[in-house]
Amino acid sequence: MAIMRCLLPGSTHRCAMVFRTPGLVYMLLTVFLFFLSAFAIYIACEFFVNGVEWVGCRLNLGATAVGTVLAAFGTALPESAVTFVAVVFGDTPEQKDIGVGAALGGPLVLATLAYAVVGIMLWRQHRAGQHCKIDVGQERLARDQAWFMVIFVVKIGLGLVVFAWKPWLGFLFLLVYGYYVKRELSTDEGSMVMEELEPLKLRRSNPSMFWAVLQTVLALLAIAVASHIFVRQIESIGTWVGIAPHIAALLLAPVATELPEIMNAIIWTRQGKARLALANISGSMMIQATIPSAMAIFMTPWILDTPLLVAGGLTLLSIGVLWLLFRRGAMRVPMLAGVSGFYLVFAGFVGLYFVR
Repeated sequence: MAIMRCLLPGSTHRCAMVFRTPGLVYMLLTVFLFFLSAFAIYIACEFFVNGVEWVGCRLNLGATAVGTVLAAFGTALPESAVTFVAVVFGDTPEQKDIGVGAALGGPLVLATLAYAVVGIMLWRQHRAGQHCKIDVGQERLARDQAWFMVIFVVKIGLGLVVFAWKPWLGFLFLLVYGYYVKRELSTDEGSMVMEELEPLKLRRSNPSMFWAVLQTVLALLAIAVASHIFVRQIESIGTWVGIAPHIAALLLAPVATELPEIMNAIIWTRQGKARLALANISGSMMIQATIPSAMAIFMTPWILDTPLLVAGGLTLLSIGVLWLLFRRGAMRVPMLAGVSGFYLVFAGFVGLYFVR
């Protein structure tokens, strides 16, 4: 009937409204799925952090090892999968470049926005934020930043040169991560105290390893599915508001794929476990510096263009500031929140670079 009314004289306006309605409905559905998937990621992360703490407890691991190894490995799976699919199954150089961009964009988001989220959450908890020192084992966090900087400098340097045996260096990154995990586990500071943990959500009384692992795995699956939906909605919203695909890929996609780490940081900091939150971010950064990079070096020429080099440079600047402050034991809440400025600089650069 609506189509027939469009054919009547004087019904041009109604006809335009009819044919615009499906687009409007699609956009409203996209926005609804955007918020729904973000909420689903948050709820799934609540189950994940609760489950992974119990897994760490059953394995007699300390809080730092749980954050840097167990939680980081789990939440790094979505972005590692993006790189793997792009570089292995990509049919064109442009598709493979998505994997290269993910290997650079993820560390930038973690080094800036993820750390800043912890700072902002702590600032809200401590009203006198400018005087609030972060007491979470800054010396160990400084060591993690130093590890990352060395690996990342090598990673960026390889993107500037061309030689035949470069792909073989991907194995070096895998070996480095294996050694990092071994070192984290061997220098762990003792097991988590069961009495300090919240009850496992699936089985509240004295849960076994089976129930802890089951909840953690189910939460990871939910995070993966919700993250995939979230990324798709960001792509659709970017197209709808007129953001070019390459700008969306550099600015929005890395934020979406790193959302589980950001959600974990919010949850753990809200629970008063900033140590776990920061350990999760630093551990995820080590994964981002090694495993996705190794896959990209194996399967692509690994040549970095100007935006990716700028992303790498700003990542190193942010980590350099974090390393210096952590090393001196001088990190305070406003300084941690302030590293988000490096991401804002990158966003401004990308906008100017592609608009010119």
